[in-house]
Amino acid sequence: MNRRNFMYSTSMLAVAGLLKPESLLSFPKHLKKVGIQLFSLPKLLEKDFRGAIKMLSQMGYKELELYGPYPFSANEAKERWEKVTPYLGFSGSGYFGLTPEEVKGVLKENGMTTPAIHTDFITLQKNMNALGEAGHLLGFEYVGLPLIPEEYRKNLDDYKKIADEFNKIGEQARKVGLKFSYHNHGYGLNEIEGKIPLKLILEKTDPKLVFFEMDLFWTVAGGADPVEYLKSYPGRYHLMHVKNMKEKKRFSGDGGDSNQWIELFPYMATAGEGVLDLKAIIAQAQKSGVTHFFVEQDMVANPEVELKKNLDYLLSL
Repeated sequence: MNRRNFMYSTSMLAVAGLLKPESLLSFPKHLKKVGIQLFSLPKLLEKDFRGAIKMLSQMGYKELELYGPYPFSANEAKERWEKVTPYLGFSGSGYFGLTPEEVKGVLKENGMTTPAIHTDFITLQKNMNALGEAGHLLGFEYVGLPLIPEEYRKNLDDYKKIADEFNKIGEQARKVGLKFSYHNHGYGLNEIEGKIPLKLILEKTDPKLVFFEMDLFWTVAGGADPVEYLKSYPGRYHLMHVKNMKEKKRFSGDGGDSNQWIELFPYMATAGEGVLDLKAIIAQAQKSGVTHFFVEQDMVANPEVELKKNLDYLLSL
């Protein structure tokens, strides 16, 4: 049965009272466009940015999400990046050696937009005006924090301070025409002093100033249920990193450091091949307010093949 016939049949059953309307929520609305987080193919981008973007466009990707640091990023962020690049096998990031005007031109040539970027904590605190200028030029709306530095999340009081800081960052972002979003990793998903830190952040931040990007893989690796968070906090999640798991895996510790993240890279799977119920998750995400879905398969070995498989599956839903 094709999708059109399925939707017609289920609609008729619902009208007839034979199928409860809520059961239809397990089937997502058709995704008209799918994005890509560029950390999925950093080596190709470093080698040939223009060629890599053209390849993504020809696959059918319509949106992308940049990752930093950028020329305007805080020096502390650049220094952190330089320390990890020897382990990653590449150094390119941000604009990959191009000017922002050149990046804009490449995206326009290939019919792509960049509604969101990732940056870092210090740059968000110190260089919001520069982020605003970049957003105005490139057209992105969301400026995201991919992780909270380890030194700022040692205990529950630290997370309370982070929530306050997020509100300040969100207010500054709004002043320059941007929206601040926080992307979760695996830490903060288990109780500390009787409270789950991520829920504390969700509850202590202003819904008008602080938005969220759910990473499905890290959420599950941290022991949390993506659907439960989407249902419990409607309207807070606007973006999502879509990836799947070859098998259900948990972090070896609290999910708080890069070694634990890298350990789980081999368990990442293309969207249609893992054990996560992406149909149900994406359906709930759409109901809860997610509008941008980005494929992210961190540093995938064969991006020319794997990223196309991700896209084809998601567009088939």
